[in-house]
Amino acid sequence: MPNLEAALRDFNLAISSAPNAETAFKALHALANALVGARLFSVMTVDTDAGVARRAYSSDLVNYPVSGTKPIQHNYWFDVVHLERRPFVANTIEEIAGVFPDYQLIDSLGCQSVVNLPVVLGDKLVATVNLLDRDGHFTSERLSMIEVHLTTPAKLVCLLADTLST
Repeated sequence: MPNLEAALRDFNLAISSAPNAETAFKALHALANALVGARLFSVMTVDTDAGVARRAYSSDLVNYPVSGTKPIQHNYWFDVVHLERRPFVANTIEEIAGVFPDYQLIDSLGCQSVVNLPVVLGDKLVATVNLLDRDGHFTSERLSMIEVHLTTPAKLVCLLADTLST
């Protein structure tokens, strides 16, 4: 069990002095690592009206750079994250392959499980926080940690990043 109090205190200190969006996203990344760990961490902003998502933060800039947009895929993942607004969880590469066309790259990075946490503000999906790790990593206990302790910080970071970017 992570030291939740210390992780939240560190997040609070980092977010309180974040001079830019990248620093705010790094604080969220550090909190996620302290809570459950993730080999790959990213944040995708969502423009539902335009049907695109943009990577706003990535822990692997070589394989998943922060640039450009990609079309939002309408599949089972879309139903869970966009329509039902609940975390999407896949704990095998086979499950990931069913929804993400880049599953081979994901697998090559040692990631065979994923959680995509929707960030909803004002009844609008504004982003997803994406945590990837080894096969079977996202147990029910880890998913609970993400839902209970990462959801509100993710909302704060997305609001702050938007404010710092304008």
